[in-house]
Amino acid sequence: MPTVSNRGKMMPNSPIRKLVPLADKAKAKGIKVYHLNIGQPDLQTPPEALAAIRNIDRNILEYSPSEGIISLRNKLVHYYSKFQINVTADDIIITTGGSEAVNFAFMSCLDPGDEIIVPEPAYANYEAFAIAAGAVIKTIVAKIEDGFALPPVNEFEKLITPRTKGIMICNPNNPTGYLYNREEMNKIRDLVKKYNLFLFSDEVYREFCYTGAPYISAFHLEGIEQNTILIDSVSKRYNECGLRIGALITKNAEVKQSVIKFCQARLSPPLVGQIAAEASLDASPEYMLNNYNEYVNRRKFLIDGLNRIEGVYSPIPMGAFYTVAKLPVDNADKFCTWLLSDFEYEKQTLMLSPASGFYTDPDNGIDQVRIAYVLKKEDLAACLNILQEALKVYPGSKVKRVVKNN
Repeated sequence: MPTVSNRGKMMPNSPIRKLVPLADKAKAKGIKVYHLNIGQPDLQTPPEALAAIRNIDRNILEYSPSEGIISLRNKLVHYYSKFQINVTADDIIITTGGSEAVNFAFMSCLDPGDEIIVPEPAYANYEAFAIAAGAVIKTIVAKIEDGFALPPVNEFEKLITPRTKGIMICNPNNPTGYLYNREEMNKIRDLVKKYNLFLFSDEVYREFCYTGAPYISAFHLEGIEQNTILIDSVSKRYNECGLRIGALITKNAEVKQSVIKFCQARLSPPLVGQIAAEASLDASPEYMLNNYNEYVNRRKFLIDGLNRIEGVYSPIPMGAFYTVAKLPVDNADKFCTWLLSDFEYEKQTLMLSPASGFYTDPDNGIDQVRIAYVLKKEDLAACLNILQEALKVYPGSKVKRVVKNN
């Protein structure tokens, strides 16, 4: 029998989706499963996007240009200018989701054996796309005790070799919700300049920053304009993950020429998705503010609730809509599995993401989970109650049990 490639064997399983079969079995038994495992917002897609889809007046849904339709790219230029990100339409390449943007960036900039440095915990697909490109991920661990702040620069420098080609960051961060400040971003810039590296910056959560300090994009960093590749997507800010529309933005002409060739090989990004994404850029300020305020309220409610449960600790995330929480359990993978296969509270249970999947060495996240606060507060209240009850009876729990005398 033929065997699959070594590349295929090395591809990591999704830490977000690997428990889906267990969740399906729990639902089949009549148990309500609250999904805190995946960044699928429950908020409404902009009415402008839905109207654009309903009102498509075309006889043919044709290929779009490989780099994306020009009207969308022109509109994105205006969108980015609101964040002092100054680019032209020629700097923007539309992709099939932000994931394809990461994939094409790695394929265009990295040769087999090249290395990139990624602070972790990190979005698991970065490793997957690096493996697809034949590249090597070198990770540096951000600690929950430090709120997942950027590790010291000297720790980065210890990892740099002649094969190091870039640094990958996510800001605001998935899975931790951490938001890099100006000082941290300047330290990254200095490393990029000193060693002439690429800076791959995933900024899909820029609309969700919960601090008074200004948002710092990689495009705000002076002196590395030709080194920077920005990754973006409409999925999260407009609650339209199914559109599969992202973008790769760079001023580096050689990188753009390489990326375009990959774009041509896959023909074109989704036409209907681009039509809806373009319309989404007309979403009202009220729509964006309501979404922002909803996440602010959910964040406070969830983090306060988590930290009131015995043995649970979550730092306060300053961006995105995720947090990584430390639980009083022997093994978070086992706990997340147990929640779906062996536990219910009033015919309800939780689906969480074990944080081990966001680390290269799973022992680093052995007692941690990622939680996406993409459910309304009433549901989050139920989730907190279920988690508290589960920790009381989980066989590997470190919560002290109260033994009642008969």
